[in-house]
Amino acid sequence: MHIPIQILINNNIMAQSIVSTKFHFLRQKSLYEGKVRDVYNINDELLVMVVSDRISAFDVILPKGIPYKGQVLNQIAAKFLDATADIVPNWKLAVPDPTVTIGKKCDPFPIEMIIRGYLTGSSWRSYNNGSRSICGVPIPDGMKEHQAFETPIITPTTKAELGFHDEDISKEEILKQKLVSEEDYEKLEEITYKLFQRGSEMAKEKGLILVDTKYEFGKIGDEIYLIDEIHTPDSSRYFYADGYQERFDNGENQKQLSKEFVREWLMEHGFQGREGDVMPDITDEFVNSVSDRYIELYETIVGEKFVREDTFEVKDRVLNNVTAFLETYYR
Repeated sequence: MHIPIQILINNNIMAQSIVSTKFHFLRQKSLYEGKVRDVYNINDELLVMVVSDRISAFDVILPKGIPYKGQVLNQIAAKFLDATADIVPNWKLAVPDPTVTIGKKCDPFPIEMIIRGYLTGSSWRSYNNGSRSICGVPIPDGMKEHQAFETPIITPTTKAELGFHDEDISKEEILKQKLVSEEDYEKLEEITYKLFQRGSEMAKEKGLILVDTKYEFGKIGDEIYLIDEIHTPDSSRYFYADGYQERFDNGENQKQLSKEFVREWLMEHGFQGREGDVMPDITDEFVNSVSDRYIELYETIVGEKFVREDTFEVKDRVLNNVTAFLETYYR
């Protein structure tokens, strides 16, 4: 039977996606497997973060990996960490492999700082169902989907353990539960607004609107550090600026670059991560379309052509690159 060459190529790419890792690195003490990232604790001082090609929605990991997704996320995050280091120090030390960042091990805060510039996604769904506040922040009547807030709002969530959902939480409740000290929380709010402003300015230069995003922070001693990813399509939502107003005025969906289209596809197929929901069949066509969208975001927000790294024996490549860095670091 004759099989088209493109199908063979696509199948080979997906076969080489990083869906799971079980590395054993120099001075490794533990491994944390998240929804997307596998994080290796090295000697209680470094973290090796391998960004896999897994994709999650509604806090559920989809059964197939997305080609090049890990490389896209890791390289976008690295660029934005470098571009915001003047605002707040961050954990990144090196990117020894296209899918890996190595950085300082911080003591993480047990919350994520979500900041929203527009009423869209989950916030719109809640609003449309009658809610007029998010995380204790009041939302005025009469707003429309995809409408900009007068000023961006911060709507934190708890950081759930693996297998559980993040939960919305108010500033008042964070302080009441003493999850974060009042002094630190005020600093986190200030840094969050500054990071969002920087991200929005950079997005505008590329014809995009940074709609909403999340930031995670930790501490080393008394100093606050930005950790994990930043301004990636997994942690952020972008609209195209061109045509935004016309689409908004006409009540149309916005053209966006984010993971929301994955959630929308799943909802169209009856899946929202609820008890009893059945995961729809994830076709190769859908997988490749998601990969294309991630690459499109990279090229748009970064302003550079995305270079697809060779995925042949990709796990060996990652192991060799990380090992070389650690051997040099601990020499």
